[in-house]
Amino acid sequence: VECYDYDSDGSHDLIGSFQTTMSKLKEASRSSPVEFECINEKKRQKKKTYKNSGIVSVKHCEIIVECTFLDYIMGGCQLNFTVGIDFTGSNGDPRSPDSLHYLSPNGVNEYLTAIWSVGMVIQDYDTDKMFPAFGFGAQIPPSFQVSHEFPLNFNPSNPFCNGIQGIVDAYRACLPQVKLYGPTNFSPIINHVSRFAAAATQQQTASQYFILLIITDGVITDLDQTRTAIVNASKLPMSIIIVGVGGADFDAMEFLDGDNGVLRSSSGEPAVRDIVQFVPFRKFQTSPKEALAQCVLAEVPQQVVNYFSTYKLQPPKNPAA
Repeated sequence: VECYDYDSDGSHDLIGSFQTTMSKLKEASRSSPVEFECINEKKRQKKKTYKNSGIVSVKHCEIIVECTFLDYIMGGCQLNFTVGIDFTGSNGDPRSPDSLHYLSPNGVNEYLTAIWSVGMVIQDYDTDKMFPAFGFGAQIPPSFQVSHEFPLNFNPSNPFCNGIQGIVDAYRACLPQVKLYGPTNFSPIINHVSRFAAAATQQQTASQYFILLIITDGVITDLDQTRTAIVNASKLPMSIIIVGVGGADFDAMEFLDGDNGVLRSSSGEPAVRDIVQFVPFRKFQTSPKEALAQCVLAEVPQQVVNYFSTYKLQPPKNPAA
């Protein structure tokens, strides 16, 4: 341990140093501090009468275990993955080859590619592999009212799809049954997942974390409500990933990402942490599908660690023990 006399201009002067061990430091307590002579070797060599440059007294020593993302996962933390799909009219008629929802002869489009590449990575962190999947911005049967939060399988009491393949199957079955409409509202689906994440804040350990993947063609109509929903969600065990498909103007998405400064709600409340990652799909059209997943999920491990360490929650099965 080296001790310096601090100078604001950076020209700190060495007072002295000492060596110790972890087990020695752990013996320290307020009633019986562990003390060390602070020795300045240069001074000791110059002066025969030199004893020390002072005494360092340690009164408290604490060891804090910092869990990594893998410590949480291996320790039993579940990542709950939910998908939200944009069925607004700006995507174009799914029967037209120009539409972002058009299924090419080999059965894919940008929405499906995004679901596959991100889902294939995330599903390994979820033991039951049952994923809720929702659409928004469409008129849905039977009465064709607009919904901003409808289950892809049209089963509100059980919106879960079995694995990523289940989401893909539900999406393909849903497409011909809905009418693409609008507007593009994000806040209902964010608030939907937030309710589950809020229930999980009762947990005493780091057992649940929620990831919402929103795939959209762009222009968002409820920006103020969405900002507020994200700021509220930033206090919860939750991350939001937005993948932008097509060639629209994604300025609002970049703004929600919060990398260029703290996102604030419409009333000015700041987000307590950055939980949104926005990725434009067009950047990855010619890349291997792993590249999209890697970029989309780049910030999630840090967001998970950040949340649980802030609230001092340990994994259910503590790997450090």
